[in-house]
Amino acid sequence: MENSIIQPAALLEARDLTKVYEDGVKALDNLQLKVHAGEIFVMLGGNGAGKTTTINIFLDFIQPTNGNALINGIDVNLDPLEAKKFVAFVSENVQLYPNFTAIQNVDFFVRLGGKNKYSRADYETALVRVGLQRDAFDKKLKDFSKGMRQKCGIAIAILKDAPAILLDEPTSGLDPKAGKEFTRLIGELRDEGKAILMSTHDIFRAKEIADYVGILNDGIMVAHKTRAELEGVNLENLYVEYMAGYMDETTSSLENALSE
Repeated sequence: MENSIIQPAALLEARDLTKVYEDGVKALDNLQLKVHAGEIFVMLGGNGAGKTTTINIFLDFIQPTNGNALINGIDVNLDPLEAKKFVAFVSENVQLYPNFTAIQNVDFFVRLGGKNKYSRADYETALVRVGLQRDAFDKKLKDFSKGMRQKCGIAIAILKDAPAILLDEPTSGLDPKAGKEFTRLIGELRDEGKAILMSTHDIFRAKEIADYVGILNDGIMVAHKTRAELEGVNLENLYVEYMAGYMDETTSSLENALSE
């Protein structure tokens, strides 16, 4: 009998994940995805594609209509507090306290996440790693740029030391330098074994950083590509082709239904 390689369990998994809002809008339609340790999965799509809805379900901010979102094998809908021990989150607009300094914000939110072992030196090391200049450590966040606030949020996620990381449009509004620094850092976290699920509009960043790209439109994953499958491929053209093909198919189905 031949030996078989057992695939490790995914740290992040969506099984038939569906969300229909009260107004009848279907934001997600039987979404399937898996993110293992040491992988970056990028959800690519426009506004209303279902990317943020997916992230919000994983965080238990909203409930799925059907299906399951699992973090480290734990159904977030059934045991959200336990599931959240294994995930860190960085949003497009990091919500920190503007009248706290960078160090104070990091200390507060890291302790809120149950980590009490860190010293100021640990906080400084994390902030240096994410590229925040030292002269900003003791300045209040109300005077920080968006990129500087993002760096504080990523430092908090690093110090939480969760095996999975959720990122919702993390490069939106960042200047090219900050975007490049972010890409480098996320690559490092992947190499350290983190499972990373990221939503974005940024096709260039998706091609640069992703191990897997899922293209979403109207809550449906219309394409799922590996890094190898994207080698030498113009992802922007591929994205447009899938969007156009999906719209043609949808229009044809609608026309057929109306003619019956």
